[in-house]
Amino acid sequence: MLRSVAIAGSLALTAVVIPASFAEASGTAQAHIRGQVADPEDAALAFDSAAYTTITVTVDGRPMNVRWYKEICYVAKPIAAAAQQSGGPGGGTTTIENTACGYQSMNVFVPENAVDDQRTPIYFAVNNGGWMASYIKASVTGGASYDSSTSNVGAALKAGYVFVDVANRSRGLVGADGTAPGKAPAAAVDAKAAVRYLRLNDAAMPGSAERIVVNGTSGGGALVSILGASGNSREYDPYLARIGAAGIDGKGRSTLRDDVFAVNGYCPITDLGNADSAYEWLYSILGTRDATGENPSPEDAAAIAAQFPAYEKSLGLRNVDGSALTAATMLDAIRKEVVRSAETYMKADPTHTIPRLGEDFVITSGGFGGPPTTKTYVNDWIDVDNTTDKVLSVDMTKYLAFVATQATLKTTPAFDAVGVNGNTTSGTETNLFGPPSQKYMNYTQYSWDHNDVAGDGSGIDDTGLTWAQYTRKPTTTVDDQIHLIDPMDFIGTGADTAPNWYVRNGTRDRDTSFIISVNLDRALEADPQVKDVDYQLAWNQPHAGNYDVPEAMAWIAKVVRKAGDPLAPGHQK
Repeated sequence: MLRSVAIAGSLALTAVVIPASFAEASGTAQAHIRGQVADPEDAALAFDSAAYTTITVTVDGRPMNVRWYKEICYVAKPIAAAAQQSGGPGGGTTTIENTACGYQSMNVFVPENAVDDQRTPIYFAVNNGGWMASYIKASVTGGASYDSSTSNVGAALKAGYVFVDVANRSRGLVGADGTAPGKAPAAAVDAKAAVRYLRLNDAAMPGSAERIVVNGTSGGGALVSILGASGNSREYDPYLARIGAAGIDGKGRSTLRDDVFAVNGYCPITDLGNADSAYEWLYSILGTRDATGENPSPEDAAAIAAQFPAYEKSLGLRNVDGSALTAATMLDAIRKEVVRSAETYMKADPTHTIPRLGEDFVITSGGFGGPPTTKTYVNDWIDVDNTTDKVLSVDMTKYLAFVATQATLKTTPAFDAVGVNGNTTSGTETNLFGPPSQKYMNYTQYSWDHNDVAGDGSGIDDTGLTWAQYTRKPTTTVDDQIHLIDPMDFIGTGADTAPNWYVRNGTRDRDTSFIISVNLDRALEADPQVKDVDYQLAWNQPHAGNYDVPEAMAWIAKVVRKAGDPLAPGHQK
């Protein structure tokens, strides 16, 4: 099945993906484990069940022994990294120890009571923000204490799940050879490789690879979204082959699956090819940038926002009531989601009240590198009746201005800003794209056509080609890169999209447009493969994740229970 999607003025086509018969290949993992290994690279990726250290943690006041399988390299041909990486304290560098496979490894933590349980879910956590590369991390540490009501780590261990921390390449990574090997779609490819490792070793490892629940926030929310949307798409096979991912034979054919069971994603920074236009449209249509004094490039903002209506129409999405979701109906769709968020919050607990008009919101934020700050903001935008748990009205103009006061709006462009108006920093996602040998490459039509930094290898000024002309060339990669990390290009196609989705985006989140998560939700609802979509704007939450651990874990337990025994014949995915 082919699906065309307009992306920043170009047309991307999703390729034919793995046919239904490929699902039978799950048995291939069993053959590998039993020694029928046709690929020596897969043999090198065999799980060593004895290679663990036992650590003791405390969950809800009770001690728990956990087996730690440390820094398992999930590919046979890892990409070596430089010892010095950016992102250290104060914006400096940091030294990494595992240069051989530190960005393509996983830490696996198994509660002692789940050691022999091959039915329990695998909680697969990615830890990257802003689409930045994620070095191997250990979320479970010996002697630590966890509260299962606030810690997703503690809640997963308490539930008897296998907890996996997954590192991945992405933007900002410096290779041992000085290049940038984390360019798109490296993060998605690595996540798929990690899933394939778990499938290859399913019979030898605790937990079920048929019950992988992927969790991530921000750039991690975007990563788990593309991982969940693009299951078993053969477009990734050449990339997987290059890194020695499990289940790619000598002829480049896939013998393992990389679809997942469930996605637990927060504030996904996704649909990057259209994120700039969605952002500028949302914060321009009601004059938010002007009202808050955050419109440094009004001509750019207006031109980028003008691209949004055509893109939204091209998606062909529907609102909950069946009406078309277009630029004309988008603000009302967001308003209804805000109303639903507020009413859900009020109904959840008698102590949950919302300030009346004229009263103050008291909001504590920050805390990164310093103490949190508490500020008050007058409620001039939402009128509620706390006695009936009802929202009486929402003033969208004032609501968007309220959001913009929590944190300064992003630059214009918001996501593809490098190279535009003399900007040479790497503060936006521009350096996620282009060849490894190049620092960055503009990946949207507007930024490409308005690049004015001479010698950066990007834009009309250096190539002599408009975006449309450049992306028509068969040798370019940037349009493919956009496509391969965009879940909107795979949902509703022949890809094996995850059947279960739990997506949250805070009502105070200005890091991406609310449009992005609304579109994701509506696309998932329209996909017949998707069985359960639990989407909400999370009341009064900023750009953050895992703030609703009891609710998220209850949802995971529900969909796992509904799916049944993963080892039973004809089990439900």
